[in-house]
Amino acid sequence: MTVPALTYSADQAAAFDSVTEMLRHAGIDLDDNLLMPPAGGADQVLAVTGKAGSGKTLLLAELYKALENAGVDIVSGDYERKKKDKRTLAILAPTNKAASVLRLRGVPATTIHRILYTPVYDPEYERIAEWLAGSGERPVIEGMNEVSLDRAFAFYENNKSIPGALAAAGLRGSDFITGWKRREEPLDIGFVDESSMLDDKQFEDLKEIFPTLLLFGDPAQLAPVGQSGTMVFEKLPKERVLNLSRIHRQQADNPILDLAHALADPDLSFEQFERMVEDASKKDDRVVWGQRVEVDLMARSPVLVWRNATRIRLINAFRSVYGAPEDALLEGEPLICDGIELPLKHRKKRLDLEARGLIKGAQVVYLGAGRKPGFSRLHVMGAEDPQISAASIVKIEKPDEEEPFIPFAARMGATFLHGAAVTIHKAQGSQWDTVQVFAPDLYAAARMGRSEAGQPLWKRLAYVAITRAQERLIWVVRNRLSKPSGMLRVDDLRAAPAAPLSLETQTDDPA
Repeated sequence: MTVPALTYSADQAAAFDSVTEMLRHAGIDLDDNLLMPPAGGADQVLAVTGKAGSGKTLLLAELYKALENAGVDIVSGDYERKKKDKRTLAILAPTNKAASVLRLRGVPATTIHRILYTPVYDPEYERIAEWLAGSGERPVIEGMNEVSLDRAFAFYENNKSIPGALAAAGLRGSDFITGWKRREEPLDIGFVDESSMLDDKQFEDLKEIFPTLLLFGDPAQLAPVGQSGTMVFEKLPKERVLNLSRIHRQQADNPILDLAHALADPDLSFEQFERMVEDASKKDDRVVWGQRVEVDLMARSPVLVWRNATRIRLINAFRSVYGAPEDALLEGEPLICDGIELPLKHRKKRLDLEARGLIKGAQVVYLGAGRKPGFSRLHVMGAEDPQISAASIVKIEKPDEEEPFIPFAARMGATFLHGAAVTIHKAQGSQWDTVQVFAPDLYAAARMGRSEAGQPLWKRLAYVAITRAQERLIWVVRNRLSKPSGMLRVDDLRAAPAAPLSLETQTDDPA
C-alpha cells in the first residue's frame, strides 16, 4: 500500500522552516541530513502555538522523524547509549498521561522528571539495554531464555522503551534499575508538549539542560496556578512564537472541536453555548446531552469540575453508590497523587517515586493493600512500568468538613486525593476517550463574571474541559448520579507483580 505524502498547511510549512533554521544553527541540517558541531552562542528557545486541531502534534511528530532520519539520538529517559559526540533529542511532557498520548501516536515521549533524573541499571541487565539500543551484542543472561529476549526485542522495535521491553520479558523495574541520579551533562534539543502547563521553575530547569528548546502549547488553555494567567511562551519575543491558526481537514468534522473553537466568539453567552451543545448532541453521538453523571466512567475518566466543593460531593457520591467503607478503599478506586511527604534526608526515595511516575497530578488506580501497614499497591496510569507498591497517605475529603478523613496512612510517603472527580485545572495535559463535564459548575463561573487573561473564565474552563475528550463528550446538566452497572474492576490492568518501593526504613537514615 502506498502511503500518501504529507501536505503541510501554509502555517505548518512556515513553522517547519523556522524550526529547521533554528536547528541548523544548532548544527543539524535537515535539508541534507547532516550533523555538525553547534555554532555556539546564545541558547535558543522557539514556541509553536495553536488551538486544538491546528496540527501542533503532527508537526512535532514530523520534526521528530526528520531528526531521527538525520542520525540524532532519541533520549527517552529510560536508558542512554554511551556514545561521545552524538547529537540528542528528548521529547517531553509535564505528566505521564500527556506523555502517553504522544507515545500512542508513535512519538517516544517521556516526562520532564524522567529527563531530569537518569536511571542507574544493574550491570547484568544493562547488557540487554545496550543490545536493544543497538550498541551491543545479543547477551546471554542467566535465568532468561531466548523466548524472553525475543519478546523484549519485539516490544522495543515497536515502542522504543527499555523498561517496557524488559517488562515484556518478565522483569520488574526493581530487577534492573538500582537507583536514580540527577542528570549531570546537558543534552542538545528538547521538544516540550503541553508547555502551557510549565511554570517558571520548570522552564528554567529545562533551559539549563537544553541549549535548543522547542515548546508546543495551546494559548487558550489555563495558565499554571500562581503564574498570573501567563504561560511561559507568552513571555518570549513575538518573533520566537510561531502560531498555527488553520484547523486541519481531518479535524474539520469533529463536533467536539467545533464546540471548543466556538468559544472564541466574544459575543457568545453561556446559554447560547449550551444550546450549541444540545444541538450538536442531536446530530452526532460524539456529543451527549447528559441528564446525570455516569458513575461507571468515573473510575478511569474523572468528572471535570470547577468548584472544589462540587469535586468533593461527587467523590463522596461515587464512594457511596459503590458501598465503599469509610475506613478502607475498594480495589479499583481512582486516586490522584497530591505530592510526596518525605524529609530532605530521603531525597533518593523521592527521586525513585518521581522517576517511576508518582509526580503531583499523576492518576493512579488502587489495587489493594501492600504487605506492610500503610502501603498500597498502585497502577500509575500512563506510566510505562505502571505497577508499584508504595507507602501512601490517602485523604478522603468530606463535604463541609475542613479536615479530610484518612482511611489509612504510612508515616511518610506519597499523598493521594480521590480521583473520581478532578478540577479542570488539574485535568490539563490529560486526555480520555470519554470526558464528562459538569456544566452547572461552568454556569456558576459564568454567573460570577470572572475573567482570566482578558477572556471570561467560564470559556477558558469550557475550552480546556472539552478538549480533554478524544472520542466523546458528555455535557452533564443535572446534579444526579447514575447507578453502577457492576463492581469496580482491576482485571483489565496489567497483572504483573508490583515492584516494591520502600519509602520507610526500620531506622532513621543519618542526616
